[in-house]
Amino acid sequence: MYLLLESIQDVRLFLERGGDVLIPIMLLILGMWILIIERAVYFRFGFPRLAAHLRDRWEARGERQSWRAHQVRKALVTESSMSLFRGLDVIKTLIAICPLLGLLGTVTGMMEVFDVMAFVGNGNVRAMAEGISKATIPTMSGMVGALTGVFFIALLERRAKLQQTHLEDALTFDH
Repeated sequence: MYLLLESIQDVRLFLERGGDVLIPIMLLILGMWILIIERAVYFRFGFPRLAAHLRDRWEARGERQSWRAHQVRKALVTESSMSLFRGLDVIKTLIAICPLLGLLGTVTGMMEVFDVMAFVGNGNVRAMAEGISKATIPTMSGMVGALTGVFFIALLERRAKLQQTHLEDALTFDH
């Protein structure tokens, strides 16, 4: 219990040092990770059921050589593709926004430094330290959030393409 309270205190101090921009960055990263986890769970548990259902629909067809059969197969593959790639563009957008919010934190932190310099002068480093902290921590947080997101979106896209290819291979014309 003491460790949890200490961790919460550390997070609170980190948020204070980083300024107000850290809260939107934290919420953005939280949303991005919820979507990443949702996609990973869907690829693991949801899509195999859909793929089995689509394979069963295809296998239930008596005729698979005509132009109409090709169109039905194409529709089944498209249905699976839409299901596989749903939400990946939203994740990419959230990844792109993370560094921009970090940059916003840098600008607001530097504005605070310049305000301190205007009132106190540039000889008081302690007075400027808070603004410098608010300028650097959001940038770091935005970049870390974006980098972790880039890594996992690449994994999710690769997994989606692989599962789509497996489904296309399973919907054969030769029965």
